[in-house]
Amino acid sequence: MKQTIILGNIITMDEKRPFAKAALVKNGVFAYVGSSEEAKKLADADAQVLDYGDNFIYPGFLEAHCHGHFAGDRFIGQANLVQVGLTDYAKYREIIKEFIAKNPQRPLYLAAGWVENDEYVTKAYLDEICADKPLIMQTGGGHSMLLNTKALEWAGIDAAYAKKIGYDMVHVDKNGEPDGYICENPVMEIMPKFPTSLEDGKNYLLAWQDFALQNGYTAVADAGVEIFFKDSAKAYHALEEEGKLKLRTYAYMLTNDNVEDPKAEVARVAADRAKYSGEYFHIVGIKAFLDGVTEAHTGWQNQDYLDQPGYHGVERFNDHDKMVQLIVEADKEGLAVHVHSEGGGSTHFMLGCIEDAEKITGDKDQRNVLAHLHFVTDEDVRRMAATGSVPAVPPLWTAKIIGAPYEQEVSYVGKELAEQAYPIKSFYDAGANVVFHSDYPVSPMMNVKYSIYTAEKRTYPKEAFGDICQPRNLKEAISREQSLRAMTINVARQWHQEHRMGSIEFGKIANMTVFDCDFLHDDIEKVAQANLIATIVDGEEVYKA
Repeated sequence: MKQTIILGNIITMDEKRPFAKAALVKNGVFAYVGSSEEAKKLADADAQVLDYGDNFIYPGFLEAHCHGHFAGDRFIGQANLVQVGLTDYAKYREIIKEFIAKNPQRPLYLAAGWVENDEYVTKAYLDEICADKPLIMQTGGGHSMLLNTKALEWAGIDAAYAKKIGYDMVHVDKNGEPDGYICENPVMEIMPKFPTSLEDGKNYLLAWQDFALQNGYTAVADAGVEIFFKDSAKAYHALEEEGKLKLRTYAYMLTNDNVEDPKAEVARVAADRAKYSGEYFHIVGIKAFLDGVTEAHTGWQNQDYLDQPGYHGVERFNDHDKMVQLIVEADKEGLAVHVHSEGGGSTHFMLGCIEDAEKITGDKDQRNVLAHLHFVTDEDVRRMAATGSVPAVPPLWTAKIIGAPYEQEVSYVGKELAEQAYPIKSFYDAGANVVFHSDYPVSPMMNVKYSIYTAEKRTYPKEAFGDICQPRNLKEAISREQSLRAMTINVARQWHQEHRMGSIEFGKIANMTVFDCDFLHDDIEKVAQANLIATIVDGEEVYKA
C-alpha cells in the first residue's frame, strides 16, 4: 500500500476541522488529517514524506466552466495566432501579415483574441491581408468571427445561408451578401470544421492538462465538450485508457439550440456517458447556449439595447417547453443542464423553465448551472437559490476596464445597469451554491490568486495592471473564505462529488494545491503576489514550481 505524509499549513475547507498540520495519504485517498505526530505514527516506516514547511496547502482547486480542447488548440493547434485584448486593427493587421509570412505552408489561418471596438470592419479588412487562403479572426470571447472571402467560401456561408440563419448572426451588405462578420451559432458550426485528427485532439487535451495542473487546478468542468471538436469525448476516453489523464474532467455534452427531440438528446448523452465515462473523464450533464454576449449585441437582455431600440439580443435556446422537457429527461438520467446565460433575459427565461421542470420532477437538487450571469435581477437571484440552481460567476470579469470595454457596455445597456454587473455576494446571501469560473480560454486567464483578489476588491491589483482597471459594484464583494469555497467544495457540489473532493477530509481523494500564501489571513496585496509551490493529484506531486 503506497503511503505519503503531507506536512504544512493545511486549510482543509472542512467545517469540522478547518486547519491541520499533516495528512496521511494511502493509495491516493486521505487516511488521516490532523497533527504531524499522529500522521507519522500511523504511517509505515517507508512512507514518502512531502514536507512543505511554512507554505499553505489547500484542497485541489476546481474550475466550474472552461473549454479543454479549445485551450489546447490555442496552445498548439489551429488557433495559431493569439493576441489577447487587442483593439488596434492597424496593429493587428501587421501582426497577422508577419505570421502568415513566417508560416506560408498553412492551408488556413486563425487569429484569436481581438476585441471589437466602434470601428466596424468587414471581409475587405482580411482580404487585404490574405486573399488566396482562408483567414479567420475570432474575438477573445469566442462568440464572433470575421472571415475573409476565401474563408466564407470554405465555410459555405453565402446569401442563402445568411437569410436562413438570420442577419443578426450573419451580417450582410446592402446586396444581401455576407460581409464577413458572423456570431453565435454560425461560429459554433465552423469550429468543428477545422481539420483535427483524434491524435491532434489528444495532444491538445494533454497540453491543456499541463496548463491546468501548472496553475493549481486538479479538476475542471468542460462546458460543451463537442463545441470545438466532435470527437473530444472520444479523445478524453482514449487518454484515460492510455493512463495519461491526471486532471479530472466533469463534462457537459453540447446540445443544439431548441433541440428537436429533447428526450432523444438526453438518451444520446446518457449513451455517451456509458461509453466514455471513467474516473478522470466523466459526463455529468448537457450544455446549452441561451444567448451570446453583451459586447457583440447578442446577450439576451431584459430590455432593449439603447443603441438598437426594439432589439434585446439573440435568443438562442428560447423554446420554454423544450427546455423544460430537456431538464425533466436529464433529471431521470441523473444529469444536470448547464447553460450559457449572459444577459438578464436569458437567466429569467431559464429559471422559469427550471421552476416548471421541478413541478414535474419534485427534484430541487438537480444542480442545473447558469454560467456568466452578467446582469441578474434581485428577483432572479432569489429564484436561483430557491430552485437549487448553481450560479457560476466570473470574479475575473468584475473590474471596470476603463476605455472601450466599459464605455461600450454603458452605451449598450446604460450606466445604471453596467454598474450592477456580475453579482456574487447576493447569490451567497440568498443561500445559493456559488461557484467560480474563468471560461478559459474564452477569457484569457484562469488564476487562483487573482480570482480571490478580484472577488474581494472587484478590480485587479494596480501593481500588475496599472490604472486601466477600477472597482465596480463593490457591494457584491465577498470574503476570502467564500472565494475559497467557490473554488473547492462548492464546485464539487456542482458535480455531485462533494463526498469525494473539494475538502481535505478522511476518505476523500488526495488532491491538493500548495501556495506560499495564506489566502484567508494575509494582506490582500500579498495574495495578488502569491506563488504556486506544487499541485498534488491522488497524493502525488504532478507539478512542482
